[in-house]
Amino acid sequence: MIVSRTADLIVRASGMHRMTDEELGASSAQARRAPIAEAHEPSPEADSLRAAVAVSEGEIIGLGDWTDVEALAGPDTEVVALQGTIVPAFTDAHAHPIMSLSLARGAALKECATLDEVAEALRAEAAERGADEWVLGWGLDPNVFVDGAITNDVLHEALGPDRLAYVTLFDAHSAIASDAALAIAGITGPRAYPGHSFVVADDAGKPTGHLLEMGAMNEVQAHIPEQALEERVAGLRELLSAMAAKGIAEIHVMDMNDPETVALLTAAEEEAPLPVKLRISPWCTPTMDAADCAELVEKQRLHGRRWRVGGVKFFIDGTVEGGTAWLETPDSRGEGTTSAWEGIDAYAARVSQLNSAGVPTATHAIGERGIREVAETLAALPDTGVQHRIEHIESVGRDVIDLLGRAGIAASMQPTHCTHYTRADGSDDWSQRLGEDRARRAWCTRDVLDAGAILALGSDYPVAPFDALKIMADAQLRRPVDDAAAAPILPEQGLTAAEALAGYTRGPWAAIGERGGFLAVGEPAAFTVLDVDPLTVAPEVLGDATVLLTVSDGLVTHSA
Repeated sequence: MIVSRTADLIVRASGMHRMTDEELGASSAQARRAPIAEAHEPSPEADSLRAAVAVSEGEIIGLGDWTDVEALAGPDTEVVALQGTIVPAFTDAHAHPIMSLSLARGAALKECATLDEVAEALRAEAAERGADEWVLGWGLDPNVFVDGAITNDVLHEALGPDRLAYVTLFDAHSAIASDAALAIAGITGPRAYPGHSFVVADDAGKPTGHLLEMGAMNEVQAHIPEQALEERVAGLRELLSAMAAKGIAEIHVMDMNDPETVALLTAAEEEAPLPVKLRISPWCTPTMDAADCAELVEKQRLHGRRWRVGGVKFFIDGTVEGGTAWLETPDSRGEGTTSAWEGIDAYAARVSQLNSAGVPTATHAIGERGIREVAETLAALPDTGVQHRIEHIESVGRDVIDLLGRAGIAASMQPTHCTHYTRADGSDDWSQRLGEDRARRAWCTRDVLDAGAILALGSDYPVAPFDALKIMADAQLRRPVDDAAAAPILPEQGLTAAEALAGYTRGPWAAIGERGGFLAVGEPAAFTVLDVDPLTVAPEVLGDATVLLTVSDGLVTHSA
């Protein structure tokens, strides 16, 4: 080993993984885009052969046995010795940390299993607020509405109809607002907005309080007092620190719709480097024309020290639970047959414009018609070397998944959407709406890999928790790792331990057509140290594991 630099940091641990493509179960596309070093397994025979990583100026300059790497230490080198396994740092391929600052406010309702529990949580939240203040909540599971009708009755039961109240459902694509909140927004009847968004009303034309998709939601959100910049900066830094504590070094941020995003990030970086790097994809909406799309191309230049704009996000449809997913045939309530773009042609024009400009895209597509239309559109694009991807892919036929593999389209999926919000017996709202045949195609991660497609895993926080280790465990078990009594959902779609790890390391980088997610000399120093070996322990053990250290481009962002 010949290295001219002295290490700033050396991390010494009991194990290391520099896995081959075979060990990772990586597709040919992933292997081609992110070649890695040969497999390395530390010797268990002697303490002197412990694995180690040496870092200088944000780059790995030494990698291997401690006896080799220690030679790189100088008088000022910090040496951290840990009992654990070094793996590439995690990348959450789909999350909304910036949008969550305004979305995840008030009572956290995800754990509420009944409407009575929802009402109790809202009353507790109201007790902490003045009589004239808004009562907010988030993460509400639609499965609590036992009769299927989502209305604001629970808000009125808990707080009375005159209280300003607004609760976002778990999917962040719908909300319920109290009558008082509707009144302050001037909503007195049904309304429709671009992007297949509308205010739900009963047969008499009275709003039920249910707001579907962003246009309708924004009508009420515009009247909720905004947080001060200082509060948002503190909230962002706290959230990113918590994510770093879970081994996450980078996030593919799927929103930049807030015009104050750049000001927020600039202010946050004035305090200190961001604990997690951010790659941010602003939205392209159905109301945008070619000129607006050209502005999105120009935004690709924006960056800070540890954030950058990269790619553009589309929505071809909404959600199954909201009745706004684009399905081939209606769901059990006669809903779900419309695209957010009123078809595919306008979407195809904008995607083609971005592809020609060298800008990668990520398209939210949940219903089988939407996924198919997007896949066929992306597959037909001229090959400009740009990597495109589809987000979520909740239910679709194997023929479309095979198309992803043939066309080199990446699949960005969130295992906990399946394990947290659906049930093996099909009694959940998602399964009931889609019916048995479509529910049997739920989050088919195994099929994606078998088709040779790129698979990237993420959380979609705040829709689901961001704990990467628990998500990897769920991806193997096909049930919540914390609920041993739960029956697995389509267990044949489960991943191996190596494939789950690849989904959080190699996969996200391959999904944007860039190198990363592996350990090698000369590469950025992005790695985490776990107190277990993620490739050999049971998923239940992995779900309870501890992240001992997170390093992002040489910066120690978490230390236990």
